[in-house]
Amino acid sequence: MKKFFPILFVILLVQTIAVGQSEVQIALLKYRGGGDWYANPTSLPNLVKFFNDQMQTAFNEEVATIEVGDEQIFNYPFVHLTGHGNIVFDGAEVQNLRNYLIAGGFLHIDDNYGLDQYIRIQMKKVFPELDFIELPVDHPLYHQKYPFPNGLPKIHEHDGKTAQGFGLIYDGRLVCFYSYECDLGDGWEDESVHHDSEETHLKALKMGANLLQFVFTD
Repeated sequence: MKKFFPILFVILLVQTIAVGQSEVQIALLKYRGGGDWYANPTSLPNLVKFFNDQMQTAFNEEVATIEVGDEQIFNYPFVHLTGHGNIVFDGAEVQNLRNYLIAGGFLHIDDNYGLDQYIRIQMKKVFPELDFIELPVDHPLYHQKYPFPNGLPKIHEHDGKTAQGFGLIYDGRLVCFYSYECDLGDGWEDESVHHDSEETHLKALKMGANLLQFVFTD
């Protein structure tokens, strides 16, 4: 089992800039419970391509799929979870995900509308001692290459609620970022999918690039 620590992310980022090749690959998290973990199929490839273009990196643009309980999750420093419906972690999956995040991994949860009531229960299993806290607008995540002085941008409207970015902080480190009432992943998809404006699509991609930059360099 390959484990890593935050300093490795920086080394890998430097390597990808220096030699134009990289072993860095991000993954989509596959979960049980009936929810559509596979939603937004074009979102992550588009985000990685945008990040490579803007940051002069060479991350692998083929996005992996990894199950929550698979020990190979340790090969992916950044995993993304999305969907609209039910999600269930069993005991082994809870322990595996906790070990991964404590070891230096990072989880981005993107509520694709309807996930909130399920994911909060499951993440409480992973970190019973932690609560999601809303990140302030001056958090470094919002001030990487692209400034978002008002915090998480609103991509799609559903209930008229403000977009919110929540985090789980373990031992002083942000291990999970949860984008809520935002539909960030929808904004990363091919523009033809949701017919977003170029401005909205770009805004979502820039926020996603900030997230990757924060994870790999902070």
